[in-house]
This record gives sequence, structure tokens and C-alpha cells, in this order.
Amino acid sequence: MKHMPSHPNIVTLKDTYEDDSAVHLVMELCEGGELFDRIVARGHYTERAAAGVTRTIVEVIQMCHKHGVMHRDLKPENFLFANKKETAALKAIDFGLSVFFKPGERFNEIVGSPYYMAPEVLKRNYGPEVDVWSAGVILYILLCGVPPFWAETEQGVAQAIIRSVVDFKRDPWPKVSDAAKDLVKKMLNPDAKLRLTAQEVLDHPWIQNAKKAPNVNLGETVKARLKQFSVMNKLKKRALRVIAEHLSAEEVAGIKQGFDLMDTSKQGKINIVELKAGLQKLGQQIPDADLQILMDAGDVDKDGYLNYGEFVAISVHLRKMGNDDHLKDAFAFFDQNKSGYIEIDELREALSDELETNNEEVVAAIIHDVDTDKDGRISFEEFTAMMKAGTDWRKASRQYSRERYNNLSLKLFRDGSVREK
Repeated sequence: MKHMPSHPNIVTLKDTYEDDSAVHLVMELCEGGELFDRIVARGHYTERAAAGVTRTIVEVIQMCHKHGVMHRDLKPENFLFANKKETAALKAIDFGLSVFFKPGERFNEIVGSPYYMAPEVLKRNYGPEVDVWSAGVILYILLCGVPPFWAETEQGVAQAIIRSVVDFKRDPWPKVSDAAKDLVKKMLNPDAKLRLTAQEVLDHPWIQNAKKAPNVNLGETVKARLKQFSVMNKLKKRALRVIAEHLSAEEVAGIKQGFDLMDTSKQGKINIVELKAGLQKLGQQIPDADLQILMDAGDVDKDGYLNYGEFVAISVHLRKMGNDDHLKDAFAFFDQNKSGYIEIDELREALSDELETNNEEVVAAIIHDVDTDKDGRISFEEFTAMMKAGTDWRKASRQYSRERYNNLSLKLFRDGSVREK
């Protein structure tokens, strides 16, 4: 950060202090929130807005590359607004995985976050082109609300990245301009040598004519998708609570025993340290990042502890919803009129205390994603599929583990998915 000249779209390092055990970095405070949260709050969202954001992101990449710096961890969470004003600058943060590079130098260390990782990273042979790939993934999400390479498992994500097949069929792609699609394709070229450079992206007609890019609303679908991730988890969490209330006496006894075993301080609640130690005793080795996500998902009242009820919900989740009888109980809780379907009114009612007012598009987005046969309601089969699916991609992108990706890369080499270049 000291090497980089000051730039309006890169967070400023104010000063550094060193003591016996650490170097303390004093950074500029960015109070405007994350990129996606601002888009969701803004209401009307258009291709023109996406072009403006993309230009800023790629200008940062160009500046880094010009000074021999590769960021290596570009993702939406690493772009914050300086303040709450509408005109606030968007700033790149978190240079923790950045490295200096010389022209032609190749790197083999697996770093980055799953959904934004270029195929050549998994192949352990890459250069600065990886930053343009990550920006291409962000642009794809800005235009449609979901990542281009997304699967329920990390191995699935890795294989999707290696295949690099970009889908332009789902809504709202048909109404996105050809120029925008052309740029996405060229930024997501799996061949790093043919991928656009940062300068070429900035010279692309879609970016050059950003002010003329279509100002047509991309529709509620994209915005709602960006918003629904947290709501979808609320729907799952509510269902988990219902399931927890319907467990049999033996199941509850087993879970209670586990809780008492972990509650070493005997406060009637457990913190993350006790949870980790307890799960290890039960033979469940869970990476710290996953543990934190589990804790965040379970700790409904956000006091940093899991009480017994919260722990039961997590235990049910860890068992991967193995018992369909429990799912039937949860489904029945939502299906108030016993029609065999969860209808829009029932979903709205069940989530009423989770939603702010006027969140029709969020309820519509849940129906849109869970209702796979498109009859406007959620069947038991669709509900089961949602409950058994992995975490949403936005949470998963925060739960990356370098070690797991190293192992995954080696596995892909072994099974032939990846060929050494």
C-alpha cells in the first residue's frame, strides 16, 4: 500500500505503528457499506449504473498493474463506499493477498475466493490477468444477480470455473445489450493470453459509452436476487426452528447431552470456542471459517453465544436435514391452509416479522428461485430441495479456505479435470 500512489478509488493507508508483537495499520474509514448493499438500497438499477461501477473497478486494476501489483482477491465485499452520500467514491480494500510481480512472472499459490478465482489459479500457473477475470465475474453478477460459475459444492464450483461456460439465457440477460455481453465474454475468456487487459476493458465501447448504456431498469429480479440471500436464510432458519420444536424425545436428549458437554462454563449458553472444542470431541472437524458461519447463522439474537434453542437449530442443520418427517412438520407450519403448497400469502405471513415493509420483490424472488416448476407456489419437493441445498453463494464466498482449495486443485489434477499447461 505504501508503494501505490494515492488514488480516489483505493482505500488510504494513513499510518503504521509497530510494537513487539504486531504492525498496526491505520486505514481510512469507509462508512458507506458494501457495493451490493448500496445497489439493493438504491431502487432503480440499470446497465448504465453497472457500467460506471465496472469502470471504477477496472481503473483500480489498471493502476495496480501499472505499478507491478496484483490484487488477487477482487470480489464485491472488497469494494466499499467512502460514506453514505449518493456521490460517495467506491474504494478497493484488503490488499492482504496482493503481491508484486514482474512482467512475465508466473505464480502458483492458490489464493482468492472461490467464485472469483480464474481457471489458471486452480491450474497453479497465473499472472495479473486473474484480476480482470475477477472483475468480469463481478460485472456478470452486477448485470444478473448471481455468479456465472456457481454450484452447491466447492468441487462443483471449481469444475464450473474450469469449464468456463457462461450462461446468457436466464433473465435478465435477454434484455441486456450485446455490447455488455461482449465485454463479459472477453473478460471471462478462460485463455488468459486472449483475455482483455485492464486497458482494453477501459477502451471497450460499452465502457467508453457508459453514459449512453441502456438506462432501462434491469428489473426487480436482479435487485431482489442480491437481496434475497439474507431473506432465504431467514426462511431456512424459521424452518429449522420449527423442526427443532418437533424433534422426538430421544433426539432432543441426544442434542441436550451434546449441548451440556460443550457448555463447560455452565452458563446455559456456549461461545464459539466451546462449540469448536465440543464438535472436535464429537469427531466433527469444522474449519474455523465454516464454524463462524454456523455461529452467525445460529446466533439469532446476535449476543455472541448460542443458547439451547439456537444450538438445536444448528444441530438439525448439521445433520443435513436427514429426516423427511421433520421437513414435513416444517412444511406444514408454512402451509396454513393445508393445500399441499406454500402460497405467496402464506410465505409473506410466515416471514412478516423478518421483513421490513414493502418487500414484495423479496417474497417474489424466493418464490422465483424455489418454485422450479413455475406454478407460482412452493411444493413439498421444492421446499425439501431448498432446505437440503448448500449455503447461498454470497455466504459461501466468505467461507473460502486456502487449504481446501489447495487440496481441491490437486484432486482436479489427479482426476484429469485439469491438465498441466
